[in-house]
Amino acid sequence: MTHSTTSIVASTVQPVLFIPHGAGPCFFMDWIPADAWNGMAAYLKGIAASLPTRPRAIVTVSAHWQTAGFSVTTSDQPDLIFDYYGFPEHTYELAYPAPGAPALAERIATLLAEAGLPGAKDAQRGFDHGMFIPLKLMFPEADIPVVQLSLREDLDPVAHLAAGKALSVLRDEGVLIVGSGMSFHNMSGYGNPQFTPLSEAFDDWLSRAVEASPEQRWARLSDWSHAPHAYQCHPRGYEEHLMPLMVAAGAAGESGGRKVYSEKVLKTQLSAFRFD
Repeated sequence: MTHSTTSIVASTVQPVLFIPHGAGPCFFMDWIPADAWNGMAAYLKGIAASLPTRPRAIVTVSAHWQTAGFSVTTSDQPDLIFDYYGFPEHTYELAYPAPGAPALAERIATLLAEAGLPGAKDAQRGFDHGMFIPLKLMFPEADIPVVQLSLREDLDPVAHLAAGKALSVLRDEGVLIVGSGMSFHNMSGYGNPQFTPLSEAFDDWLSRAVEASPEQRWARLSDWSHAPHAYQCHPRGYEEHLMPLMVAAGAAGESGGRKVYSEKVLKTQLSAFRFD
C-alpha cells in the first residue's frame, strides 16, 4: 500500500512535553556566569534521543503568541520573529528553516472547533523565539515540519487544558506536542535570592500536580492560582509562561506526568515536565 504525502502514518505514541525556553537567545551567546544556561541546554539537546521515534511533525505552544481565540500557523515556510530586545547582533541572524505543515494546521483548527474552541488560521505569522530557540537545540537539522499554536489571551487555564485535550489524538499520529514556557517567570525575581524559596515551594506544588492522577492533575492545574506563591512566581496578568503547561497537560490525557529536568537558574527553580 502506498500513501500520499498528506496521509497520516500510524506511529508510536509520542509523549507531550513542557519545556523551559530560557531567556531570549540565551543558548547562543556568552553569559556571566558563563555556565548559567548549560544545564538547560543539555536537557533540550537530549530530548530527541529520549523519544520513542522521530516525530512526524511538531506542534509548539509558545508563551510569546497570544490571540483572542486559539490560532495556528498555516504557512508552508514561516519566517522567524526576533521578538527579543537588546541582545548581541549575531542573535538576530539565527536561522531555523523548519517547514510548516498547512494540512496539520487545518486539522488542528478543526479539532479545536469541534471541541467548542473556534479560532483562526494565520498564514502570515512566523515562529517566535519561544519556538525556534529551544527547537534549534532539540532538532538542530530543522527538517521536521512545525505548526505553532497560540495561547488564548484570556489565559484561562481550563480553556488551555481543553485545547490540549482536543489535540491529544495527534499523539497517536506521530505528532510531538511541546509546550514552551517557563515554570517560573517573574522578571523581578530572576537573580533575587528572596525568590529562591518561593520558586522552590511553587515548583514542588507544580511537580505534585503534574504527577497526580489525570483527574486530580486537571483539577489542580485548573486552580493553579491557589498554589503557594502562585502570583509571585507568575504575576497576575502575566501568566502566559505557565499556560503552555496547561495545553501539554490537557494533551496528556491518561498518560502519567513527571518532572524530567529541574535546576536553579538565576536563583530560581526551573523545571520541565513530560507526559507519557
